[in-house]
Amino acid sequence: MSAQPAPASPPSPAPHPAAQRNAELSDLLGHLHNCWDNERRSLSRQLHDSLGSTLTALTMHLGLLTQKMPPDPALQDRAAQMKQLLLQVVETNRQMQMRLWNDRLEFLGVRVALCEAAEQFGAQQHITVRCRLPEQELQCPRSHSVVLLHALEEGLRNIAMHAHASAVDVQVSESPHSITLQLKDNGIGIAGGNDQSSGKFGLRTVRERAAYLGGTLSLEEAPDGGTLLTVKLPVPAST
Repeated sequence: MSAQPAPASPPSPAPHPAAQRNAELSDLLGHLHNCWDNERRSLSRQLHDSLGSTLTALTMHLGLLTQKMPPDPALQDRAAQMKQLLLQVVETNRQMQMRLWNDRLEFLGVRVALCEAAEQFGAQQHITVRCRLPEQELQCPRSHSVVLLHALEEGLRNIAMHAHASAVDVQVSESPHSITLQLKDNGIGIAGGNDQSSGKFGLRTVRERAAYLGGTLSLEEAPDGGTLLTVKLPVPAST
């Protein structure tokens, strides 16, 4: 008696058009964000290499000219004003570079970039900021570092705008397979009207970027009050 052939397995159901469309849009957003980051990084370097070098040279030349000028108070005062204006332009250029691309993220690592962002926020907003980060540099790709830094910056910005908080805790932990950033404030919380995700594109953008890397972003009421922002990113095995 001949063996009967095994019944054919049913074909896999075709993906729902809406789900497939959402996946395609998520991939497109992730690609656009990466391109945007690379463009901002390139513009920041151009500002540093071209405009920054030119401004530094002008400052040096003005200093040399000032030394050769006659001791005329009016001329000396005009030269001092010109030097002050140049220094203001140099500082504005530096701030523009930082807004386009945080070079500390590239040259000093994500750990230093996160610490400095938190410290600057505390000093500017007069809010107590406590950081708990690993002692060693985080082992993750640059794309993950960018998302972590943007998540922290957006979270802190929303705390300043909505939370009415007096203290913020920043904690970063890592395991062999993931990195987690948690940002907790002692403010009014979501129940008090601090729904930071409502109508705020900053955190929505970070959520999409985290999802593109296979991660998640959640925003919830903290157990002891305030708001808890959590970003969890998987780390590739080759990292």
